[in-house]
Amino acid sequence: MLSAFITGMFIYWIYRKSFRGVVYSYNYNVSFVLMNMITALIIMTISTNIVLSLGMVGALSIVRFRTAVKDPLDIVYMFWAIAAGIASGAKLYPIALLGSVIIGLVLLWLSRKKIREQPYLFIIRHNEAASIEVRERLRKLNYKLKSKTVRKDFTELTVEIQLRDDNSAFVNEISGIEGVQDASLINYSGDYAQ
Repeated sequence: MLSAFITGMFIYWIYRKSFRGVVYSYNYNVSFVLMNMITALIIMTISTNIVLSLGMVGALSIVRFRTAVKDPLDIVYMFWAIAAGIASGAKLYPIALLGSVIIGLVLLWLSRKKIREQPYLFIIRHNEAASIEVRERLRKLNYKLKSKTVRKDFTELTVEIQLRDDNSAFVNEISGIEGVQDASLINYSGDYAQ
């Protein structure tokens, strides 16, 4: 149980450090520690008796979880907590501890990489007279067009760009073009909520 608690707290710490979503849930993070310990307890119980293990499998098969997981990475953390709990319950402590350290380091490394490559949405509202100059300036930014809305009086472009050095001086340059009504730079995670 001590091994399950230690690996659970490590998962808790990694999740808190690497979380990049909108709203952090303390309860969800605490559930990783408890899931790890409960899984270890179940494995310790069923490893001593074959009849009890078959009964436990039958009892656990009726449990249904209906909570929607919004971020696919959250499933990884759940699976990690269960795997570490299984390893701890089976008395494979080096595997539980070393495996958790390796997985944690990989997740930290990948979360840092995501920060550096975080995209921005650049929204430009302009009239027809400014369209050629706006397109010329956008070519220098290496952009991806996400949406284009054309109305009677204006055109609104939403493009995705990636900033290498957080230099946003181009926003003022494009805002200063004659015929540009508005230009906004928005940081977003790249994930879309359903």
